[in-house]
Amino acid sequence: MTGLSRRRRLAAVAVIALAAAAGSACSSSSDKSADGGAYLVWDPYPQFADDSEWVALLKKCGTSAGVTVERTGYDTTDLTNKALLAAQQGNSPDVLIVDNPVISTLAEAGALTTTDDNKLDVSSMEKNLLGAGQSEGKTYGVPIGANTLALYYNKDVLTAAGVDPTAVKDWTSLNEALGKVKAKGKKGITFSAIGTEEGSFQFLPWFWGSGAQLTGLDSPQAVAALTLWTDWLKQGHAPNSVINNTQTTSWQEFATGDYAFAENGTWQLANAEKLGFAYGTIAIPASAGGPAPAPTGGEFVSIPVQKNTGRYDTSQKLVTCLTSADNLLTTDTTLSYVAPVAAVQDRQATADPKLKVWVEAVRAAKGRTGDNLGTKYPKISESLWTAVQAALSGGKSPQEALTAAQAAATNR
Repeated sequence: MTGLSRRRRLAAVAVIALAAAAGSACSSSSDKSADGGAYLVWDPYPQFADDSEWVALLKKCGTSAGVTVERTGYDTTDLTNKALLAAQQGNSPDVLIVDNPVISTLAEAGALTTTDDNKLDVSSMEKNLLGAGQSEGKTYGVPIGANTLALYYNKDVLTAAGVDPTAVKDWTSLNEALGKVKAKGKKGITFSAIGTEEGSFQFLPWFWGSGAQLTGLDSPQAVAALTLWTDWLKQGHAPNSVINNTQTTSWQEFATGDYAFAENGTWQLANAEKLGFAYGTIAIPASAGGPAPAPTGGEFVSIPVQKNTGRYDTSQKLVTCLTSADNLLTTDTTLSYVAPVAAVQDRQATADPKLKVWVEAVRAAKGRTGDNLGTKYPKISESLWTAVQAALSGGKSPQEALTAAQAAATNR
């Protein structure tokens, strides 16, 4: 899952963590020093019970390393707060699995070791996915998998409109397809533009696909991307509901069967199989053609700073086990993720041809905190989603909204 609805103002997380009740965050980790054979793993998968394949893998990796794994699953926000507080108290778990934008927050707080420190080998990881865990030239973890966005389409709606989805390669061909769908009395496209991180997450493929950069929110390319969205609302290709849509509610709109396209992620694949109509997926097109860079979701496996540095060797064995090629295939299938290793991605696409589009999308994807943005990203993102809201509601033109966004991002 992306956990986007749970990520709010990561820059403020440290303050939240320090205000949390000290005893509740780390009671389990106090046992660590008393039992050198027990290694603590914290992850953001509370949905997986003790008898799940995920927990079985953790225990298997512990056995291979000659230790006992004690695992706790937390909600993403709760996990971030606990990790920061545990780091301040010098009582961190041995292995920490966190949502990729959180890595920069923990790294800035001095909570994580680097791959230079812990000797983790990340040479096989795809560089675009690894970037979400890097800051100032240092790498703070290993991606366990990735999800991202693409366009789902309704085959029946497109066939009736005479649209070949494989011909949708750029913004021009997409707009032509939307026009044909509207002429047949159907709806064009739905997405999430809500004023939260979800809205930024869904806008970024169009923003990056225009050639814009997050360091220049008011560039001509950025204005073109926002104009694309505002024009869709004006022309009736997208509903006004997108302003308040989450990724879940936009999916529900697509599930009615009235829409030609929906922007959504790999996490909807199971729901897609339950649709009452035939569907397919294509990559989100960049303005000039080819797949647009979409933002990556997914987690990183990291090794927190420990007082007893002698524990790093075993922690490294645990992480290496979790991120080995064979285990990645099992884990990423369970999580509906695309693997961070090209060879495993190929195996996934061969085993399930429907994943080919998602592998293509992940290979073109970008980390939101990449380009050394780190903890600056949440401020930029808030400015961006505010601009999107202002433009789609008609309060400001795309240029006015993005000019204000750039000023706000600079001053925050």
